[in-house]
Amino acid sequence: MADQARLRILIAGESWVTHSIHVKGFDAFTTSSYEEGVGPLRESLEAAGHIVTFQPNHVATTQFPHTKESLNQFDVVILSDIGANTLLLHPEVFAKSIQFPNRLEVLAEYVRNGGGLIMVGGYLSFQGINGKAAYHGTPVEAVLPVEIKEGDDRIETPQGVVPHVLREEHPALKGTGTDWPTLLGYNRVVARPEAEVLVECKGDPLIALRHVGEGRSAAFTSDCGPHWAPPAFLIWPGYRPMWQGLAMWVAGRL
Repeated sequence: MADQARLRILIAGESWVTHSIHVKGFDAFTTSSYEEGVGPLRESLEAAGHIVTFQPNHVATTQFPHTKESLNQFDVVILSDIGANTLLLHPEVFAKSIQFPNRLEVLAEYVRNGGGLIMVGGYLSFQGINGKAAYHGTPVEAVLPVEIKEGDDRIETPQGVVPHVLREEHPALKGTGTDWPTLLGYNRVVARPEAEVLVECKGDPLIALRHVGEGRSAAFTSDCGPHWAPPAFLIWPGYRPMWQGLAMWVAGRL
């Protein structure tokens, strides 16, 4: 791949710890496990030759860039299943009451100055489960192509929902076609008037794009992996081209 087409991409989020309580009659014990869901997304981007840096949630808490200079190392930033509080409440602030830059403001300014941002849906994206992702009213929402409503914005579709492609000819969707697999849910948002909606689910935006100052942003309101993106979506021939196209578009290369 030519250097001009190789992107430097930061993915933040897509990790979790599961802590289980096992009760067996009189006795009980606990187990814990750490998991990451970034695999299919990361592999799709690296398959195109892009350089991907991954920060799981617990790493992003302290290591997510907090200056213009550190963010400018990347052509694209992807937030996926990482709540606003993880970026707002650096341990210096939460544990020590020490002032620290607002990383949501820094990220929004990065976009306006020419950076690319993608928010991927999930239980801790957009507003999320019980509103806990909490991006409504933040500087990040202000640069997204969609408006985020208060409260729990999940649309669970266990029966499945088939995406409807509106703009097959858009360069960001090259190689994806119109026959998309079923998804099992997404975050309900509202497209801004200036946004371009490429794909919908039940009339709600699935993929929306926006020019913001000198930069660009995109929203993909379902998941990049289970549970909302079932195995058939992950092995769909359009999965890799979709992520590769979105990354290239927000980076201003398409």
